[in-house]
Amino acid sequence: MAGFIQIIEYRTSKPEEIAALMEDFRAKREAEAGGPSPVRGVTGADRDESGRYFSIIEFASYEEAMENSNRPDTSEFAEKMMELCDGPTTYYNLDQVALQEYR
Repeated sequence: MAGFIQIIEYRTSKPEEIAALMEDFRAKREAEAGGPSPVRGVTGADRDESGRYFSIIEFASYEEAMENSNRPDTSEFAEKMMELCDGPTTYYNLDQVALQEYR
């Protein structure tokens, strides 16, 4: 299994603005249809700690994730996101070792 997952932990008082930024980034990527992109993304709000969020981004491989990270539009997105965060973000980089799907 070659999948790669990045978890981004962040705090913000502007979740709607970050959601709009993420949607704009996704739409532009989809319209371009070129180069490496995430396979899936999920964002969750911490129920126990208001203002804390986690984005879970899945890639087909570590190599595609690194290619994605090196794209100018990814850097621009990250800079804009940091402006909307209340402090630094924490990144977790995970090799996918198992997948269970429940239906």
